[in-house]
Amino acid sequence: MMPHQDNERLVITGIAALLLLSWLGFFFHRSPRFPGSGLGMIVGVAAALLMLLPLGYTVCRRIAFVRARVGQRISLKSLMTLHVYAGLFGPLLAIVHTAHKFDSWLGIALVATMLFIVISGYAVRYLSAFVSQEIKDKLLLLQTARGDLDNAWGQLEGIPVAMGAVSNTAAADTLGIPGSPADTVSRVTQIAEAVADLEYSIRLHELFKRWFAVSLTVHIALSIVFYALLIAHIGAAAQYGFRWWS
Repeated sequence: MMPHQDNERLVITGIAALLLLSWLGFFFHRSPRFPGSGLGMIVGVAAALLMLLPLGYTVCRRIAFVRARVGQRISLKSLMTLHVYAGLFGPLLAIVHTAHKFDSWLGIALVATMLFIVISGYAVRYLSAFVSQEIKDKLLLLQTARGDLDNAWGQLEGIPVAMGAVSNTAAADTLGIPGSPADTVSRVTQIAEAVADLEYSIRLHELFKRWFAVSLTVHIALSIVFYALLIAHIGAAAQYGFRWWS
């Protein structure tokens, strides 16, 4: 992975960790009046606008003619970057907007869904890619290890049955095998164990990859639920505001 990609993943991981920990402030700080204040409303609107930006990438990614038109001005990669950062800073502002006032089922459901979206999005964006790269690397190692195992096994099969009548050193010199037959057997055993470990690791990573593939479906489903809850939250806030003004 390129250095700038490593730096980006580190930054995103830090922001995501901060977001996932920020709701814990509920146990130490609550400001019931802040969400309905002027500043609280501004923060809430900014959070909602930021959380609407990720829809741009989704629309361009899924709808061909939109992708063709928008792609002339901005790349999907840039939209994905915007998708990721807006999907993190929007929820951060949303947590600030709540001021840890989790009194209604709608607010709690909105925050919980938002956090699960971040987790599933992180799994899709980074953990899935990391596991896929690990599988590729381990498959290359497995191919090399299997070649070494076949070579060592061939050497072992080339040792004559009547090895006991010949000294180990003489036999090794005659067959061109480095070391004694015992060394060859030990080498075959070690390589076979390494092959078995690699095969087990690959199967485990493939299981993780299947789990992370499900994360994309979960991410999309949760996003649909989240936007429905967000509309309901905005509607409730508007209704309360109209009652207050009247």
